[in-house]
Amino acid sequence: MKKTAKTESVTIEKKKSLLYVASESNPFAGTGGLADVIGSLPKALAKEKEYDVRVIMPLYKDFSTLYRDKLRFVGNYNVKLSWRNQYCGLFEYDFQGVKYYFLDNEYYFRRDGLYGFYDDCERFAFFSKAVVDTLSYLDYYPNVLNANDWQSALSVIYLKTLYKNLPNYENIKTVFTIHNIEYQGKYGKEVLGDIFGLNDEYYSALEYDNCINLLKGAMVLADKVSTVSPSYASEIKYDFFSHGLSQIVNEVAYKTTGILNGIDQTVYSPAKDERTFSKYSSTDLSGKKVCKTELQKMLNLPERDVPIIAMISRLVGHKGVDLLKCVIDELLCEDVQLVILGKGEAQYEDFFKKVQQDYPAKCRTIIAYNKDLSSKIYSGADIFLMPSKQEPCGLSQMIAARYGTVPVVRKTGGLADSIIPYNVSRKAGNGFSFQSYNAHEMLYVLKDAIYTYGNKEVWGKIVKKAMKTDFSWKKSAKEYQKMYNELL
Repeated sequence: MKKTAKTESVTIEKKKSLLYVASESNPFAGTGGLADVIGSLPKALAKEKEYDVRVIMPLYKDFSTLYRDKLRFVGNYNVKLSWRNQYCGLFEYDFQGVKYYFLDNEYYFRRDGLYGFYDDCERFAFFSKAVVDTLSYLDYYPNVLNANDWQSALSVIYLKTLYKNLPNYENIKTVFTIHNIEYQGKYGKEVLGDIFGLNDEYYSALEYDNCINLLKGAMVLADKVSTVSPSYASEIKYDFFSHGLSQIVNEVAYKTTGILNGIDQTVYSPAKDERTFSKYSSTDLSGKKVCKTELQKMLNLPERDVPIIAMISRLVGHKGVDLLKCVIDELLCEDVQLVILGKGEAQYEDFFKKVQQDYPAKCRTIIAYNKDLSSKIYSGADIFLMPSKQEPCGLSQMIAARYGTVPVVRKTGGLADSIIPYNVSRKAGNGFSFQSYNAHEMLYVLKDAIYTYGNKEVWGKIVKKAMKTDFSWKKSAKEYQKMYNELL
């Protein structure tokens, strides 16, 4: 039931409260998909007006300079972490209908970069403990706390252990969201007491495969578990996808929900993107032709009407670059151009740089992360290749579709949930997909897309279908809201 505050003449509904706990969020500080989600989902939920939505994250050195001066200092207090007693500063900022809290500790967070330090276990244990202590400092106890990935898993664990019987804490419902099960927060047994300040009675909840596993602990203790796509929620029940946690995934399947991520369609819009060579929309695609020609000029590729196949990705094995590597010569025998943008393992960077040398009129390899160039490629290419071995959700295929660059994806995780393969008989679909992790199956489907590109009438329909697909957060936000309401 909704709580109400009554006056003589009116009844004012009090919103339910929701707190997202995460290690990163756009536009403040981020490294990948988690930052995109936390930068978009809370905003979408706030628009639904049922929840008072807030976010809490660390205040990093890498925090965006555009916003640092806008933060309001709330106060400071000490956080006890086992035998440690550490300073914590609290800042806040209201942004697009969401209140953001930022936790400051220069010892832990004033470093170049967000992750990859020898003491990440301690850093994010402090963050999670500080989150829970901040609630009492603010006298703010959300109806639902939604933690994300292993870095904030301990916020759920603390609520269900040390704080479970404390006044105001015992009624907080918890959701734990897995964005990528590969990253689990695995540490030696000694961290339980020495860092987390938990005694041995909680060891069994956090232990897995003879070590402390924070992902496992949060999955077991949370009231609900969610993943970033329905297919991924099913896939991680199997060893191939679970990175050793299939037993736990199956144990918590009864409380697990898969909800497909969305994208911010006001940010990813070819009609508004200032980085593209020309603006366009699904009703007027003339600007996309300009974008293609200008991309070819910029990359010094022949200005010809052949399909440009693009891949914007980390160059690592699980992104499927092995498949492309296997059939690269056969693909480039076709009348196509190939553009690759990304960084990753040296073996793949070197390989695709060599491909550019071997096929100077057909291939360009740019070893970089570059948002400006990404927009130019999304808007100027015709086909977007995403052959991932595993993909919890994926955002690139959605972005490409928004820009009318037809996705060719492997049918896994969120790729399977977001891209519907084109069917000639039904004349429907917003892309192409292949099932097996097999280079020649991928090549077969790529050739299908290449040949379909030659039929301009059909290709135009696929492009428009892709651009009109609703990848907004609105639908996903309603599903999250439904999940939270079920908890309450």
